[in-house]
Amino acid sequence: MPETLIKVDLAQSPYENENIHNRWHPDVPMACWVKPGDDFVLETYDWTGGYIKNNDSADDVRDVDLTTVHFLSGPVGVKGAEPGDLLVVELLDIGAKQDSLWGFNGFFSKKNGGGFLTDHFPLAQKSIWDFEGMFTKSRHIPGVRFAGLIHPGLIGCLPDRKMLDIWNEREVDFIATQPDRVPPLANPPFAQTAHMGKLKGDAATRAAAEGARTVPPREHGGNCDIKDLSRGAKVYFPVYVDGAGLSVGDLHFSQGDGEITFCGAIEMAGWVHMKVELIKGGMAKYGIRNPIFKPSPITPNYNDYLIFEGISVDEQGKQHYLDVHVAYRQACLNAIEYMTKFGYSRAQAYSILGTAPVQGHISGVVDIPNACATLWLPTQIFDFDISPNANGPVKAITGDVDLPISQDL
Repeated sequence: MPETLIKVDLAQSPYENENIHNRWHPDVPMACWVKPGDDFVLETYDWTGGYIKNNDSADDVRDVDLTTVHFLSGPVGVKGAEPGDLLVVELLDIGAKQDSLWGFNGFFSKKNGGGFLTDHFPLAQKSIWDFEGMFTKSRHIPGVRFAGLIHPGLIGCLPDRKMLDIWNEREVDFIATQPDRVPPLANPPFAQTAHMGKLKGDAATRAAAEGARTVPPREHGGNCDIKDLSRGAKVYFPVYVDGAGLSVGDLHFSQGDGEITFCGAIEMAGWVHMKVELIKGGMAKYGIRNPIFKPSPITPNYNDYLIFEGISVDEQGKQHYLDVHVAYRQACLNAIEYMTKFGYSRAQAYSILGTAPVQGHISGVVDIPNACATLWLPTQIFDFDISPNANGPVKAITGDVDLPISQDL
């Protein structure tokens, strides 16, 4: 049996666990050390550290302090790893903690985090998903059940000082272009809620003041939310500091491409069984600036889809030039509108797109002025036929079940 190098107690605050951190900084000490070729297990909190509860209220999603996240297990030091190497991480297995066989999906309030469709869903809502082995279903969304493509939403290595300074400079400068925007353009360092792992005293105070927030993906990996980094995937991470400093968290039971609800997968506490190797000098050998990966050989076998198109013309009819972000938003909105014809609320439809193994594709970026994006909705996840036919849609979802919603304070 592989050794569990980092354990978490879900009844304990992550701030009390020195093998957890929530900022990126080169001075965060290694929580443990391994050798190339070792395999081991890391347990993780859900990304909020247990703040979101298994209940029928969305107040916790409304009120969550997003300056605290994400809570990551690590960093794991790899002996012999040096800047310029590639750290090869094989995800041998991933699972939910046995004392927490459920997960949550949520829409953040526009005033606290927002999301991809925040102008259409400005209030906090959430759905709870129960795990049945490899399958999941929600008491808040009837008529749908699917197999999970379980994966870490966030995994990466520590930055060096130069990279940290670049991140902070470019993101703080970006915020300054629209300082009053809601939600903000980016998240600057915020020392008050920083947890720097084993780093203590004045060193921790200094590092907390400049530690990069974990919200976005960056050159080192980080919060990429790639659903195909599942069991059996292999990731090649650029190494920036001695020991590499691998950290992981934000586990997802399932997610659609784009994690479009922002709290957008089925978030859970769990564990990751991984193996590490090194490719010495691999960054230069292969011209690596961002991680590359080989996907999981184990994926849900859905092979029938309804595919929704979107183009880069927004909801107000404004033309955008080859804007894939606008096009994918339109594809999502088109799918949501379609699902309401079968009895789903718009919120239920949105949650399905964020949690189910939905595929997103960039389908065209050359035909001026419109980019085309597509959203692939697997039809086999539904208990009923959602395909168009001459008789028109039948409302298969009836009753008053819906996602809990919380008004802004």
